[in-house]
Amino acid sequence: MQTEDTTWYASWFDTPYYHILYKDRGYDEAEAFMKHLVEFLNIPEDGTILDLACGKGRHSVFLNTMGYDVTGVDLSPNSIAHASEFANDSLRFEVHDMCKPYPKQFDAVFNLFTSFGYFEHESDNLRTIKSIKAELNENGFGVIDFLNADFIIENLVENEVKEVDGIIFRLHRYVEDGFIYKDIRFEADGRDHHYTEKVKALSLKDFESYFAAAAIDLLAIFGDYSLGKFHRKTSNRLIMIFK
Repeated sequence: MQTEDTTWYASWFDTPYYHILYKDRGYDEAEAFMKHLVEFLNIPEDGTILDLACGKGRHSVFLNTMGYDVTGVDLSPNSIAHASEFANDSLRFEVHDMCKPYPKQFDAVFNLFTSFGYFEHESDNLRTIKSIKAELNENGFGVIDFLNADFIIENLVENEVKEVDGIIFRLHRYVEDGFIYKDIRFEADGRDHHYTEKVKALSLKDFESYFAAAAIDLLAIFGDYSLGKFHRKTSNRLIMIFK
């Protein structure tokens, strides 16, 4: 039985199975979202962007094709190795822990598609917020795109079976001790595998507390990738822009 280690995201995100399970994510919607973001933020044409928790770099690559100088960082060495195949003079990738400030400042720092709230220790959430602040230049903007926990919990699909590339993934979702869990079981390469994703069910009030503690100004809140208004009960996203 393959199980997660003490930092589950370090093991699960670094497996090929993670990328197989989520291969059909809506990239057209994601790219439209990034277009909306850079337009709303009015990032300079040659502006610099830090893609925080960039995964295999697809969104960093897209932002780079829009003309931006992009740095993508992630904790997963395998993901960064893959992303680095697309590197160029204005696109680079590096293994980096987002709890720690990256040693450069940017016009924007993007933390997209629920890449926050995975930490075992509550203090790491605030450390990450403070690190983002340190990574912003004088005119820079931070963006955190998080799930809307109230909506997700209210509409939780407890059990689901997905077949992707011949692998049958059995998913079980539940809420416990302030975290939203996804239990993932499947058989592949002659072995049984078991991983558990968990993300802190953070609310807007939780983020407001982090921002206050970090002396950060929350400038705008959106509830979807078209930058529509946020509604606590009906929006599926919690998108926050700050500096």
